[in-house]
Amino acid sequence: MLHSDPLRAKTLGADLRAIRKARGVTLTDLAERLGRSVGWLSQVERDLSDPSVDDLRKISAALDVPISMLFSHAAAPAGEEGYVVRKHARRSIGNREAGLVEELLSPDLTNDFEVVHSTFEPRSKAKEAIARSTQEVGYLVSGMLDIWIAGRKFTIHPGDSFRIKGEMHRWSNPYDEPAVAIWVIAPPVY
Repeated sequence: MLHSDPLRAKTLGADLRAIRKARGVTLTDLAERLGRSVGWLSQVERDLSDPSVDDLRKISAALDVPISMLFSHAAAPAGEEGYVVRKHARRSIGNREAGLVEELLSPDLTNDFEVVHSTFEPRSKAKEAIARSTQEVGYLVSGMLDIWIAGRKFTIHPGDSFRIKGEMHRWSNPYDEPAVAIWVIAPPVY
C-alpha cells in the first residue's frame, strides 16, 4: 500500500529495515530465510506492500523479535506520529523473559539509538549473562536492581545510572518491589 501523506512518520517497514540492519542481515539473506523475493522484501521495508500475518511471524522469527512488536503499530493522533509516544501506545519489545517487561519509548527504530522502559518484577532475574555490541546507559527510576557488568556486582538505587559498553551483563531483582529503569541503547537492537 502506498502512503500519500508526505509527512507520515516512518512505519513498520522502516522498523523492519532498522532491525534487519542492526542484526547484520542483508536483504538477500532475509529474503532467502523467508522464501520470498528480494523485491518483495524491499517493498515491505518501503511500506509499498503489506506482509501477511504469516509473513510477520516468519520475519519475527528470522530477526529474533517478538511478533507483538510487529503488530503493535497503533496509529498516533494527527501531528504526533514520529514525535510523541503516549503511555498507552508503547510497543512491547524484547523476548518477554520471565520477570522483565520492556517497552519502546522511542517513536520507532530508525534513529542511531533507542530508548526503552524496563520493569523488573520482584524476585526475578536474568536466566544468563549476555553481551551485545552496543553502548547502553540505564537510569533507575524506582525500586532497586542488582546488576553485574563485566563480572562486577552493583546494587542500583533510584536516581542511579550505569553504563554497559559491550560487556557481559546480567540483572537480578531480589527485592519486594518492581524496579523500573529507562535505557538508552545505541545502536538499536530490537
